[in-house]
Amino acid sequence: MKTITSLFFALLLPFAPALQAQTAAKDQSPEDMVRQITTDVLDAIKQDKGLQTGDKQKALALAEQKVLPHLDFTEMTRLAAGRTWNTATADQKERLVASFRAMLVRTYANAIDVYRGQTMMVEPARVPTAATEATVRNRYVSPGRRPTPVDYAMRKTNGEWKIYDIVVDGISLVLTYRAQFEESARASGVEGLIKQLQEKTQPPVLGKGA
Repeated sequence: MKTITSLFFALLLPFAPALQAQTAAKDQSPEDMVRQITTDVLDAIKQDKGLQTGDKQKALALAEQKVLPHLDFTEMTRLAAGRTWNTATADQKERLVASFRAMLVRTYANAIDVYRGQTMMVEPARVPTAATEATVRNRYVSPGRRPTPVDYAMRKTNGEWKIYDIVVDGISLVLTYRAQFEESARASGVEGLIKQLQEKTQPPVLGKGA
């Protein structure tokens, strides 16, 4: 669980299928939204053999159509970039967000089959009506293993709750990336960081004999 892939997949798992849930998101509490969509996505994975076997095209389509609207990629990128974000121009920030988004979607596609056979228990959350920040705490349960705590950091933007960080077993997604991003930016600047992120989404180059 303590890998970038596991962190990101845990982030996306509860927010995949169920278009009707996306429509009703503005009327739901963070806890209710997580509980409803979690049930839908786990059922979908159980029923879709392509997703079970790691079909990357299906996973990419799933992410683009159902998952990404629930994520605040600008805030995720700002937090992951740390001090680098403050030195970037408006254009560079836009490209950082786009590159980080593309890399995370690719990671999701490669991890779609990780959570087969798991269930998730959403713990009760007390979120005041006027609140704009919330943490929804969950536990992933897998046969023969101890439950894994998963916390979703959420923020209300334009009347809708969105995720901007995930903490799995005490490890933050955005903070895990921050060390890598700041190291890359120190070595080659913001443009170098953007290039590195873009390279991570490129398909491997096959040799002539391939």
